[in-house]
Amino acid sequence: MKNSIFLPLFFCFGIISAQQMDGAWKLIQKNGEIVTNREVVKIIQDGYFALGSKLLSTDDFLGAAGGELNLIDETLTEIRDFDTYDAKNIGIEKDYKIFWINTNKIKISDGVSTKIWERVSDKTDILTGNWVITGRVRGGQLDKMIPTSRRTVKILSGNRFQWIAFNSATKEFHGSGGGTYTAHDGNYTENIEFFSRDSSRVGARLKFQFEVKDGNWHHTGKSSKGEPIYEIWSPYNDAYQK
Repeated sequence: MKNSIFLPLFFCFGIISAQQMDGAWKLIQKNGEIVTNREVVKIIQDGYFALGSKLLSTDDFLGAAGGELNLIDETLTEIRDFDTYDAKNIGIEKDYKIFWINTNKIKISDGVSTKIWERVSDKTDILTGNWVITGRVRGGQLDKMIPTSRRTVKILSGNRFQWIAFNSATKEFHGSGGGTYTAHDGNYTENIEFFSRDSSRVGARLKFQFEVKDGNWHHTGKSSKGEPIYEIWSPYNDAYQK
């Protein structure tokens, strides 16, 4: 009797948890060994994911990967758009087995390696989402951009952000950076925790202004180099032209 009651309850728990992957996750264990020398954070939102990794001792960038993902029952399927660890993974559909240890900890295996991820946060705000850049204002003129194979994506969830510039057709990687952020009352602040182009930028705090108009994110301020910027970001699933 106990088993017949327990199994349906466990099954329902698994379904509910599986629908709540959106947020930020940190790699805490790989193949039974605790991860202590590096930080790997994965952000999941709106059927897309991005991860960035750095060496803790020096803040040196280690790599980035991401793309579309889908979860059905206990099978997690990824199709990567970028992967600095192995470009051969780009565009290839790959399945993983997922097991929910609890609502904030998951085990994922591809049959070769097994990783345990712990949820950092699943908080949301007005900018939570997966965005792609669709315009820049220069000299008062709007330069529109149509994101195709060459695109720049910025994913925000669980108080974490990551931007990635890449070309999924040529498998070229142009750069990535990420960390924590806050968005409140039109003020947007980024705290950089990794940056592929210049690790000395780690620790920098950048302040911007933002406004969401007609579903698009208008982002103004100064870049990490101190140059003025005005960018327009659109929801990825609406703007990306496959």
